[in-house]
Amino acid sequence: MSKELSSNDKEIIQSSIRTIPDFPKPGIMFKDITTLLNNPTALNKLTEHLKERYSSYGLDYIAGIESRGFIFGAMLADRLGIGFVPIRKKGKLPYTTVAQKYALEYGFDEVEIHIDAFKEGSKVLLVDDLIATGGTAKAAVELIEQVGAECVECCFVMELTFLNGKDDIKAPVYSVLEID
Repeated sequence: MSKELSSNDKEIIQSSIRTIPDFPKPGIMFKDITTLLNNPTALNKLTEHLKERYSSYGLDYIAGIESRGFIFGAMLADRLGIGFVPIRKKGKLPYTTVAQKYALEYGFDEVEIHIDAFKEGSKVLLVDDLIATGGTAKAAVELIEQVGAECVECCFVMELTFLNGKDDIKAPVYSVLEID
């Protein structure tokens, strides 16, 4: 198994993420990753840790969830020398897609992937910045499977553990930072 992230490196990454109270609405403590992205030390520690963790998984692709998953997923795909596939909100992809609905607090949303995103049987890592309730990640895993690939793990920079978002996801979940 991969080497654990040191507590010092974890603190460097965590302290680089700004918390903004009451955004986008009262009661929400928004985790702003823009301050992680513009901190080269913290960002490098994160991406090197993920590269080390996943270099032995035999991955074929990284799939990233719109939009912040694109940033972390594409950087990791580049470091691993493999392809990147975007999972986007409905109506954003130009070719033939499959879609998966997921529940929101009030209503539903949908994510899509191209039908030919992966070669049959490909091993895929799903990446995003945050897992909260897990609805988007669950839908993304289902999309990966629908188009004939295997989601070997879901990777998040942060997990809001009190929301139990990983409980309904079929793939294993790894979070760099766990927030209670």
